[in-house]
Amino acid sequence: MEKASLRIDKDARVASIDERLYGSFIEHLGRAVYTGIYEPEHPTADGQGFRGDVLALVRELKVPIVRYPGGNFLSGYDWTDGIGPRDKRPTRLDLAWKTIEPNEIGIDEFHDWAKKAGASVLGAVNMGTGTPKDAGNLVEYCNFPGGTRWSDLRRENGHRDPLGIKTWCVGNEMDGAWQICHLDAADYGKKARETAKIMKWVDDSIELVVSGSSSSKLPSFPEWDRIVLEHAYEYVDYISLHQYYENFGNDADFLASFHNMDRFIKTVCATADYVKALKRSDKTMMLSFDEWNVWYQRRQEPHDWARAPALLEDRYSLLDALVVGGLGITLLNNADRVRIACLAQLVNVIAPILTEPNGRVIKQTTFYPFRDLSRFGRGVALRAEARAATIETTHGDAPTVTAAAAFDEEARELTVFVLNANLSAEVALELDLRSFGKIEMTGRSVLAGPDLGAINTFEQPNAVVSADVAVEQGAAGMFSPKLAPASWNVFRFSVGK
Repeated sequence: MEKASLRIDKDARVASIDERLYGSFIEHLGRAVYTGIYEPEHPTADGQGFRGDVLALVRELKVPIVRYPGGNFLSGYDWTDGIGPRDKRPTRLDLAWKTIEPNEIGIDEFHDWAKKAGASVLGAVNMGTGTPKDAGNLVEYCNFPGGTRWSDLRRENGHRDPLGIKTWCVGNEMDGAWQICHLDAADYGKKARETAKIMKWVDDSIELVVSGSSSSKLPSFPEWDRIVLEHAYEYVDYISLHQYYENFGNDADFLASFHNMDRFIKTVCATADYVKALKRSDKTMMLSFDEWNVWYQRRQEPHDWARAPALLEDRYSLLDALVVGGLGITLLNNADRVRIACLAQLVNVIAPILTEPNGRVIKQTTFYPFRDLSRFGRGVALRAEARAATIETTHGDAPTVTAAAAFDEEARELTVFVLNANLSAEVALELDLRSFGKIEMTGRSVLAGPDLGAINTFEQPNAVVSADVAVEQGAAGMFSPKLAPASWNVFRFSVGK
């Protein structure tokens, strides 16, 4: 049996956790919108056509913010196509995903859906075919009280009060050659700067996310980030970063994806801090990791033009869920700089929630670690000092045990998240919580199993679930739990005053 230790000090604060760290993403892609969140014919649909069964699961995840409407879709999208009477909205070709877009859902309807889900909207403006003026018009439509062309049109369309969208992405993945109207770093940086100026002139209370690198594997990284920030640093509040992971045949490498994500974050921080120094700025640039997940991009298949075809509907295994847990731990451990993050995506498209058209809905395996983090990873992030064996991977020497901790000071509740990335060995963990004084374990759950390839299906929706297990009564703040091989572990504690 392998041994490891984990020490958490109540005074070793990383940062207050921004609840937007547990955001997600809905794009007009595949079945994310149509037969995902919106299906008027479904038995659970409400008066606006939103699926009630999906809304219930989104609420269970406690997603605080949802990025919309893209994604690659964004760079060819005219937002005015999605407002006004539905019978007068145009049907368009979506060049990003080679589909037919009926525009039955637009910013008004999505705002209403997000409100029902208990979330705010992370808006996005088109930096491909769109102009800075278009972006300003959209902010005016959403946020200006009234008395102008666009704000009065919103009122005519059913929203007397402003939508109040306070955080916006200035484009999407403009570093990618696949993007509609892709720009080089200097041209995008200039366009983003001028767009940001107009958007904040319309509403000076908004925050803006400039498009950083869409993968650490691109040859333009991190030079893209540096050039963009040199143009736009003083006009934006966050720089985005995107990264997806998949299993290329080595399970140990795949489980160590969290190690790669951490290095990516650290490099973006260093690049942003260089620009801060270069500009003699007092502002520290924060990060928005607004696309992250497991995505098997090699499985993409060609398709004909269609409305809402089944695209990118990965079926996630237990192993995939463990990787998602490890990535979530990394985000939590970098909460001092990563203030926003979006699991991409939320429904059907590489998602924790999967639906049948006019039928059932299930939780994929990845639902469980994301739910654990979102529900319990609130309050203050504390530094988790783990000592464990390391394993050589393509991402470098990675620890077999990685952990994060969140302390809700008001509720006096501590939650510790631990991933055992050892595929074959049980780990005897020495958990040192003595700095908290009187402390009691009140809950423990584990996601593990003998078959790392097991998935949830509509016929067997509970093949892989997170299970509650017996708590341990520690002594003087010391606990000695055993971690199953390849397992996601959540420990909950009550802390006395």
